Amino acid sequence: MTVMHQDKVAWEVTEALGRLMDFAEPELDQEDIVLEVACWTGLVARAIGRRVRHVTAIDASTAMLEEGKRRADRDGITNVTFARGDASDLPYLARSFSLVVTRFSLHHFGDPLGALREMVRVSRPGAGLILVDIVRPEGPGDPDEIERLRDPSHAALLTADQIGELLAEAGAEEKRRESFEVVRPVGQWLEQSRTPPDAAERIRAELTAELAGGPPTGLRPELVGGELSFTHSHVFLAATAS
Repeated sequence: MTVMHQDKVAWEVTEALGRLMDFAEPELDQEDIVLEVACWTGLVARAIGRRVRHVTAIDASTAMLEEGKRRADRDGITNVTFARGDASDLPYLARSFSLVVTRFSLHHFGDPLGALREMVRVSRPGAGLILVDIVRPEGPGDPDEIERLRDPSHAALLTADQIGELLAEAGAEEKRRESFEVVRPVGQWLEQSRTPPDAAERIRAELTAELAGGPPTGLRPELVGGELSFTHSHVFLAATAS
């Protein structure tokens, strides 16, 4: 990844994290015991850790957890615990956490309802849940095909309303929602996931073909400053566990 793309990624992550912290602020309390599910390197856990009593950051990848722990140690964050575990079978007793957060994870889950039920199970009655994800946009085309080509761990995008319905079925009540669009350069997006060159070439070809009037991909490609780009739809949801 070039220095320019590294800077671009860092800026996007910082901006997105700041927006999430602003959205989460009404749910945060300095006495909260927080769980971040499918945390990757615990980006959110490390940010929230500065505002609450304790955060547990859980993920299936030991490598990601180790990297997150190194970054927490580097930054002097001492109230975040990193643990390995499966979102579909959280290794915690019921009613253990006062706030549960997950970011960009639902579209990777084969059984998102099962994962949400687990998050509600480990939440205390009245606990807050904060979900962030990419969602299926309105309009023609199926973005899942290209998303899986880019990253085989991708399962399926849900609409924001479908996520809200799953939350209700899992035993939580939606309180707030914020939806917005993010335009992303294709090159940076592919480099971030280390997509193999042959798959990356096919993705570029399909997006370029759509720009020329070809079949819709669901990713709404456009040229931004001469660079091939596309649009992701994001949603933040805040809910309360019953």
